[in-house]
Amino acid sequence: MPPGTNASMNPFGQVQAVTFDAGGTLIEPWPSVGDVYAEVAARTGLKGLSVATLNRQFTAAWRAQKNFNYTRTAWAGIVDKTFNGLTEVPPSQTFFPELYSQFARPEAWRIFDDVIPTLEELASSGVKVGVISNWDERLRPLLQDLKLDSYFDAIIVSCETGFAKPSPVVFEQAAEKLALPPERVLHVGDDLELDVRGAQRAGMQGLLLQRAKGATDGQLQSLSDLLALLLHKKE
Repeated sequence: MPPGTNASMNPFGQVQAVTFDAGGTLIEPWPSVGDVYAEVAARTGLKGLSVATLNRQFTAAWRAQKNFNYTRTAWAGIVDKTFNGLTEVPPSQTFFPELYSQFARPEAWRIFDDVIPTLEELASSGVKVGVISNWDERLRPLLQDLKLDSYFDAIIVSCETGFAKPSPVVFEQAAEKLALPPERVLHVGDDLELDVRGAQRAGMQGLLLQRAKGATDGQLQSLSDLLALLLHKKE
């Protein structure tokens, strides 16, 4: 149970389904975004790029974006900014297609260690499970290739709905597919605004997952904390 949670006043006692964000919650680029970028660039003849520099410039480009729409064109813009100063010709005019395809492959991703045990325990306890993700057309086949898709009763992807988190529409669609009122659904993700506040505006409950930063009261440091929190009601 996360720190600061009072077992006798568990606010999640009526939860019948849990939805998860995908990137940063269930899976992460592996070994890192910069590693994947450098590998693809090297295959196309651009060798010796600094992984640390690529990671740093990707982080800066990602944080600077506003209203990202997860289209192929939008991703090309992020990639060009990441490689700014490192290539004479922007990747969007050279190897971006190969890079885009690489992130559709399971070998470019790692499933966090606590994910499979959590999904299996939730399923065995009768808790429905779903995914709500701001992503593009690569997510569904990626989840299938990672052998995660069979765990989910609902998968909501922004590119398919036309709405992205924190819009309440995606959360409402998830609740509808799970055949539950929103207040019986808990959403877990690693972004306070997109995941937690977005879910709460739609009438769901929300919890913030802070893997690397360390959790404080009312947050999760791992999905094992989630199991202790939810399944306490059955003890």
